[in-house]
Amino acid sequence: MDYTLSQHALDVVRERDIEQKWLEAALATPALRQPHEIDPALSYVLLPIAERDGRVLRVVYNHTIEPWKVVTVYFDRTMKGKL
Repeated sequence: MDYTLSQHALDVVRERDIEQKWLEAALATPALRQPHEIDPALSYVLLPIAERDGRVLRVVYNHTIEPWKVVTVYFDRTMKGKL
């Protein structure tokens, strides 16, 4: 899968100990895909991560460019137990 990380995404992946395999799994086979509410170039993908007690990883990325650019990634506390 082709994607790049913004500087912000690189920083938060390191700070939050988010594994590359989780990020790639979310992009490849998300449990849920949503459009961004304001910016049509952005999409959200969400995936529960078993190794993190089912916490839901949210990845925000620009799908209109090749390769996709991940803008940010974080564990979404509001989604735990909903997927």
